[in-house]
Amino acid sequence: MATRMQKTLAKCTSTLEGTSLHTGQTVKLIIKPAEPNTGLRFRRVDLPDKPFLDASASKVQSVERATTIADGAVKVHTVEHILSALTGMGVDNAIIEMDANEPPIGDGSALPYVEMIKQAGIVEQNAPLKVWEIREPIMVENKNGSTIVIMPSRDFRISLTAVGPNGRVTQYFDSVITPETYEKELSNSRTFCFYEDIQPLLEKGLIQGGTLDNAIVIKGEEYLCAGGLRFHNECARHKAMDLIGDFILCGHRIMGHVIAIMPGHGINTQMAAKLQQKYESMESKRPKPITIPNGEAVLDTMEVMKLLPHRYPFLMVDRIIDFEGDRKCVGQKNVTMNEQFFQGHFPGHPVMPGVLQVEAMAQVASILMLRMPENAGKIGYFMSCDKVKWRKPVVPGDVLIIETELTKMRGAIGMATGRCLVNGEITCEAELKFMVADA
Repeated sequence: MATRMQKTLAKCTSTLEGTSLHTGQTVKLIIKPAEPNTGLRFRRVDLPDKPFLDASASKVQSVERATTIADGAVKVHTVEHILSALTGMGVDNAIIEMDANEPPIGDGSALPYVEMIKQAGIVEQNAPLKVWEIREPIMVENKNGSTIVIMPSRDFRISLTAVGPNGRVTQYFDSVITPETYEKELSNSRTFCFYEDIQPLLEKGLIQGGTLDNAIVIKGEEYLCAGGLRFHNECARHKAMDLIGDFILCGHRIMGHVIAIMPGHGINTQMAAKLQQKYESMESKRPKPITIPNGEAVLDTMEVMKLLPHRYPFLMVDRIIDFEGDRKCVGQKNVTMNEQFFQGHFPGHPVMPGVLQVEAMAQVASILMLRMPENAGKIGYFMSCDKVKWRKPVVPGDVLIIETELTKMRGAIGMATGRCLVNGEITCEAELKFMVADA
């Protein structure tokens, strides 16, 4: 599978002008392209100095009927619909400029934003997209009975049950989320509320711009809305749409199966904050201060040994610190004075044998091939190497970073390039050839 690249808009969108749902203000909004690794950012052009506000779980201020983020006096209400549209359509980097504190509600769905994005176009950028693969279950729940669990999966999937008070409006939605399914299945689902909640919400200063043109009102068993329901489970679909917008506040796209029971902005952002904390914890496990490529997964020694048949003293990889799609992998070996090869290889001037650096590259490349579903349980055999160059000695105390990239895989035979680095300087590089066979 080719490495996925980050994406942004091909050009600025046209201006969307309308009324905001909760404040009732008139607002103009435009979405602009942004550089790689910018993420999604709001900009309040109506305020002095036109301040930016990152779409981050750490900025969540309130979650009553919508998600509001803030940094000091700079606030943006109801961020979930536009964030959902950008995320769902595959846009990773964008600046959302607006001249008020809440985006326009449109028809109560994400469709107006999707149409803006499609009109502007989407382009790939020269930077790989980091998708965090969830590798163990993560769960949050609250006292109201709402629960969200994320299970390991090779897709981003949502299975969601929306349940109203006393079991009213029990609906279900399930789908793998891609830009195509997002646009078709989720983007035009509208926000909703119960008739008996309208007056209390108005008394709190909310839904000032709400009408039957931009929301579904549920009165008893009747659904009041312009044009009738768009889906039999439109409420559940809107909950899934909201969830996508709230989840991206964690700062990273995820690969996992989201199972949500009675989700809402409170528990959605609670999960986003938990994801953000877990990602930061994973990042903190990376060796410092040596510069290591950004990565989305870490395999420890025990996990490496589940993939490789090698054992001490011939296991040349301590851990895997980075995957970029299914084509690139980065490993790490801490070179210590206790290595057995130092006893006989220049004992008065210890140097790691160059052939063992090549072996380290071969082992990391093998992990790339063995991660492929069709190679599960097999063994990678090193067949040949070419264009080998040793550039700098590796000595005790060095942290060896081993980078490999799979260049060709045809049947059981694979080709890869590899290089070893210490403190960012190349110590060895080579082209490698492998064969995958049954154990």
